[in-house]
Amino acid sequence: MTDDQPVPPSDGPAPRTHRWLPRLTLPGCWGALLLACLSFTPSLLPRGGVLQGLVCGISAAIGYGLGVVAAFVWRAFADRDARTPSRRSWLVLAVGAVVLFGIAFGLGQYWQHEIRRLMGVTDHNALTVVACPFVAVLVFLLLLLAGRGLRALYHRAARLLGRWIGRRAARVVGWVLVVGLAWAAFSGLLLSGFVNASNEAFSLRDTETPEGVHQPTSSLRSGGPGSLVPWDSLGREGRAFTGKGPTAQEIGAFTRRTAQEPVRAYAGLETSDSTETRAERAVADLERAGGFQRENLLVMTTTGSGWVDPAAVDSFEYLGNGDSASVAIQYSYLPSWMSYLVDQSKAREAGRDLFDAVYDKWSKLPQDQRPRLFVAGESLGSFGGETAFSGEYDLRNRTAGTLFAGPPNFNTLFREFSDDRDPGSSEIGPVFRDGRTVRFTDDPAAGMPPADRPWDGTRVLYLMHPSDPIVWWSPRLALTEPDWIGEAPGSDVLEAMVWIPFVTFWQVTADLPFSTGVPDGHGHTYKAAYVDAWNAVMRPDGFTAQDLDRLRNIVSPPQ
Repeated sequence: MTDDQPVPPSDGPAPRTHRWLPRLTLPGCWGALLLACLSFTPSLLPRGGVLQGLVCGISAAIGYGLGVVAAFVWRAFADRDARTPSRRSWLVLAVGAVVLFGIAFGLGQYWQHEIRRLMGVTDHNALTVVACPFVAVLVFLLLLLAGRGLRALYHRAARLLGRWIGRRAARVVGWVLVVGLAWAAFSGLLLSGFVNASNEAFSLRDTETPEGVHQPTSSLRSGGPGSLVPWDSLGREGRAFTGKGPTAQEIGAFTRRTAQEPVRAYAGLETSDSTETRAERAVADLERAGGFQRENLLVMTTTGSGWVDPAAVDSFEYLGNGDSASVAIQYSYLPSWMSYLVDQSKAREAGRDLFDAVYDKWSKLPQDQRPRLFVAGESLGSFGGETAFSGEYDLRNRTAGTLFAGPPNFNTLFREFSDDRDPGSSEIGPVFRDGRTVRFTDDPAAGMPPADRPWDGTRVLYLMHPSDPIVWWSPRLALTEPDWIGEAPGSDVLEAMVWIPFVTFWQVTADLPFSTGVPDGHGHTYKAAYVDAWNAVMRPDGFTAQDLDRLRNIVSPPQ
């Protein structure tokens, strides 16, 4: 955000009470006002007042910079110098700001109400709405001052370099140095320091045991009697995974048959230093507990901190009548949304190493003694789960079925299947090669299109809500309109959502940390959908529509 406007002549120093205010340009202010107003347009999830203020302030800062640049380019083509705006021009801006911002603010509240209505969100703090303009102004000023600081560094660097090289070269080299140093400071110090501090904080949380979770008394669980993986090494989410889950009695009560106790194997970060040996320990414990003798075997890639959605594994175990085994490993201390941004390589390594370790044991069994091998993952877990496979046929040939929920937009196979979708199908509901192996749905209870085409052999299913920011967030949103915004909106996305350069990117970015804070069936919350999804992928016998409805209430009780 630069500003080459000359300082107007003055008869004396500016009043002391105004020295702390940054000097603003008229074109920059109009740009800031325009993008600030546009920031109130709806995105995927409902936003509180503080979050809206953050998005508004960032958008305003970007708009200010664009306004300044646009004015500079215009003056260059018009071959004229900057002129000092008249008092009337500032008055027009002030009146326009009050009117336009007031209209945008009012429309924004209406759109937020409509989004909450679509999703059934009742928790809303109206008082935070009042904070929105103040947060926006604070964020805008901080970003503007940061930009002015970079500009000052640039001028100083250019003056110093001008002693040894030409003026034009000094300007170019000065900008390169300042931008490079700023990026290095942000990525190497601020971002790295933030990640390290977060990792340290969440590593302490990992030593806790969730309320209501107790060490297993069954030898069929990691951390239980005879386990090769100590209970204390499982981590918080590992202890939740092995310390909970349906019992044989609970499963039998649902299926009305004699059920087995499911096997659950897990290895936490404290189990081993490397991902490969951690996967080997988990698989060894799986084999010890008899997991390879079950009818159904699930390889589950976790999200950041090692979390496994209970609904995903519980549904698998209920539909398999307990004749099942599941295995997972932890690869990070960070929560899902942070791992999503900084731990992608660890997720890739974990997904590949765990599946390879399981497949190595599984493939050496006699063919008539192998369990049906399934793969699943949610969010970053789907990213890690995908990395063990090269494409559609690899998934088809090496698994009995796959279920990925809320896949991040950068997933390699997800992007391949979506980008190469059949003509006429949409990005929010893609059809890949007539749905012969891979299918997509936002509501498995309503079906997995195309309904008129056969779905034989191995089934690969992606669950993706239209309002899930994890699925749709991409850096490309800043400058490129995606297909999904131009298409007819999904059932829980407002038609008023439009793509706006820069603004939409920050809106969807702000949605990411709150993607699970909405009711089931929206955003990044997938619970009851696992019942119908696993029913489609596993194809168990003997379950009626009424049975599936009962199971949905078990894995995702009504609030």
